Amino acid sequence: MRHPDVPESLEGWWILHRMFEFDRLAWDKLPQEQRTEIAREALAAFDSLKQSQDTDLGLAQMVGHKGDLMLTHYSKNYDGLAFAQTVVDKLRLSAFLKGSSSYTSVLELGLYEATGKIHATLAERNLKANSPEWNAAFDELLQEQQKHPHYGGRLWARIPQRRYVCFYPMDKKRGENVNWYMQPFEDRAKMMMEHGKIGRTFSGLVTQVISGSIGFDKYEWGVDLYSDDPMVFKKLIYEMRFDEASAKYGDFGDFYSGVQFSVDQLPTYLEGKALPVLNVLQTANA
Repeated sequence: MRHPDVPESLEGWWILHRMFEFDRLAWDKLPQEQRTEIAREALAAFDSLKQSQDTDLGLAQMVGHKGDLMLTHYSKNYDGLAFAQTVVDKLRLSAFLKGSSSYTSVLELGLYEATGKIHATLAERNLKANSPEWNAAFDELLQEQQKHPHYGGRLWARIPQRRYVCFYPMDKKRGENVNWYMQPFEDRAKMMMEHGKIGRTFSGLVTQVISGSIGFDKYEWGVDLYSDDPMVFKKLIYEMRFDEASAKYGDFGDFYSGVQFSVDQLPTYLEGKALPVLNVLQTANA
């Protein structure tokens, strides 16, 4: 049975974020020949995850004490995340990586507006909510939304190849006095539309990836922001704080930010003598 107040969503990539502390001092004590061999092994494994049609991999050097390296895994199925985790954990490099945090979610496109239109259409047909006729008509109209080419392109887009990344989890408040889920569907839909308008003013400056994590992790959503200018993160998030959906109902976890770099730059990151770069060609083709 479908609850009429629940907004529909479309799901794409499964996503796993893993944050690690890197023991550079222990790494530097290894002979150069051994470091090169271990880096080559890790590079081959990361490249296989990056080049597959069913998975993707993003690497970022984190800034701050919460971690040194973030791996972002995409997979077309949940099992693929478990496989990617195993691939990384079997590497000799993992002896120098200590997990500091992780986050599991699935890429999600919320359909508040589309769900609202479906509700209106069914009301015009005088169908009773949750009746067999209502459910059948709802499923038919939702399938029409799923066929839209715009959704497919967003659901299966690969990890944005932009220099800077910011990741954070978030909830909608469910307290005794302030509870997002007790608000009427129409009010929530209106707030989310206003929320989306702010994001669209940053079009071209930032690429946003929203993932749902209800049932998979502590918070309800994960948010990835990618940009060529880290200052965009501050301006976008600060402006959204004045939006009612965030100001009244938003609850945020830790923020993780850093610089993305290409897989072939892994040896540079490990050596620590220069900042690894994001390959320009990859960025141009993203």
